[in-house]
Amino acid sequence: MKVLVRKFLKNESTSGIILMIVTCIALIFSNTFLSEFYNTFLHTPIVFKFGDSLDISKPLILWVNDGLMAIFFLLIGLEIKRELILGHLSSFSKIALPGIAAIGGMLVPALFFVFFNYNDDFALRGWAIPTATDIAFALGIVALLGNRVPTSLKIFLMALAIFDDLGAILIIAFFYTSNVSFEALSLAFFTIVILYLMNKMQIKLLGAYLLVGIFLWIFILKSGVHATLTGIILAFAIPLNLKDEEKQKRISPVKTLQHHIHFWVAFYVLPIFAFVNAGIDLREMSIEKISNPVSLGIILGLFLGKQIGVLSFTYLAVKLKLAKLPKCTTWLQIYGISVLTGIGFTMSLFIDSLAYNDSDAFFYTDKLAILIGSVLSGVLGYLILRITKNKKHCSVD
Repeated sequence: MKVLVRKFLKNESTSGIILMIVTCIALIFSNTFLSEFYNTFLHTPIVFKFGDSLDISKPLILWVNDGLMAIFFLLIGLEIKRELILGHLSSFSKIALPGIAAIGGMLVPALFFVFFNYNDDFALRGWAIPTATDIAFALGIVALLGNRVPTSLKIFLMALAIFDDLGAILIIAFFYTSNVSFEALSLAFFTIVILYLMNKMQIKLLGAYLLVGIFLWIFILKSGVHATLTGIILAFAIPLNLKDEEKQKRISPVKTLQHHIHFWVAFYVLPIFAFVNAGIDLREMSIEKISNPVSLGIILGLFLGKQIGVLSFTYLAVKLKLAKLPKCTTWLQIYGISVLTGIGFTMSLFIDSLAYNDSDAFFYTDKLAILIGSVLSGVLGYLILRITKNKKHCSVD
């Protein structure tokens, strides 16, 4: 299990560094003579048609947000399932601290946002934007610090971010669903039943699950429920462990699929998402524009709300003896990690696209606010963890 965790952390950390580079490239494209090409590229129409009954027409940016991100959520679902059953979230003692910290890290930022936007119903749609944590970016920052951050603290951050993702999934399902087509939803439900039966029959062929998953994605997309939820449903349908009668050993379809798609998600899916969503035109930005209530709610929600929520709920959990601090960590290190959870980036951008349907109602200052809040959190979190020292006579591994 330690080897798997280290491999996961390594991939996520490297992905975070790549995301930083891709974000810079997107900003260059959107703020130079390449901006016209960039915008044309994002809105290139792509049509999928099968006879007269199935027609899906979307610009490229929505194929990325609705399609590729479903693969990302599939990976998240596989990670959550494995961690809940066998890993670092498999018992109350293991989930208590990151779970309670994650609740604070979602609740307080949302309150910050609501405080600034309570009198604007449209703006309030973005209340969940500052509640997210970008695990790849956060772990990318931690990777730069090497052994200054104990492995137990990295696992705490990973588990907390997984709970954040789980919270984001529930938020998307309940608060960002458009008009529902009950016909398509019925077909989606029928497809879910098929996946359930496949699981009960212990079918081990991953291709069969993925094929049914494609149909599920189409039906959920047409139903009005956000299509990325397909990834989570499919992940929980895939068996964790099966007995291979031919080879006389146990196999893990979840682990196998996770191994195969982790690389693609870390090094292709998330960087592509960042490239098409992080390109913000800064040429006409001003202090006046960026100081609107939505931007302030996002910046302060990510930079202050996240650290206050995570740190205070962690402190309460420890003082009330509901959980214990990770081994070899100090409170200053916990504070540093709390600040890093304010790196919302990809998840915040994704929720932003759902909340405001990629409109320019706020002149894209909402997306710029996500970058500002994430950068402030990343820089301060890095500096705090950089100056802290590990406990004496305590191994960081």
